[in-house]
Amino acid sequence: MATVLYITAHPNDETQSYSMAVGKAFIDEYKAAHPDDQVIHLDLYKENIPYIDADVFSGWGKLRSGSSFDQLSAEEKAKVGRLSELTDQFVAADKYVFVTPMWNFSFPPIMKAYIDSICTAGKTFKYTEQGSVGLLTDKKALHIQARGGIYSEGPMAELEMGHRFLSVIMKFFGVPSFEGLFVEGHNQYPDRAEQIKQDAIAKAKQLAKTF
Repeated sequence: MATVLYITAHPNDETQSYSMAVGKAFIDEYKAAHPDDQVIHLDLYKENIPYIDADVFSGWGKLRSGSSFDQLSAEEKAKVGRLSELTDQFVAADKYVFVTPMWNFSFPPIMKAYIDSICTAGKTFKYTEQGSVGLLTDKKALHIQARGGIYSEGPMAELEMGHRFLSVIMKFFGVPSFEGLFVEGHNQYPDRAEQIKQDAIAKAKQLAKTF
């Protein structure tokens, strides 16, 4: 049995969001094809995702200096403890499905906050004399992203930074398999928007069977 983290970063649901509609089609089909697997939905807009702030740096500093967790302030405990929970959950999972829209050539800031929360030395990567080494070498990941224009090819391709950022992070973590499923062009070609969405849903359902 595998554990799948279904990580969504959109304030709207599948009735209003192209990325969420394709993501739901994927995860529903995945559940049907892999009934013994556990799927955990992490809706980042509803979860407590602490920003790395002064309390976090202070708490980490105290722990590195030999203080126990019980010696941290209430704010430090809440934030440092939650960051540790998120990292442990990520490490424990076998597969990751990220669902995001493209916002300003990237993704919503809550996704960046989440990625920051799981970049933890000793858990998702480690430092060596040769540089950093990823520790998640037995995982796989997928990014479902909706883009109003065409960014997979042509002059706009170099502007897309959300998928490329996740690709770098997955490589940093040592994740050997990272795929992208893109819903794009629905704003650029509104007369074809519904067909673009349905084509992406069909691809998502097919991919879910073998992911």
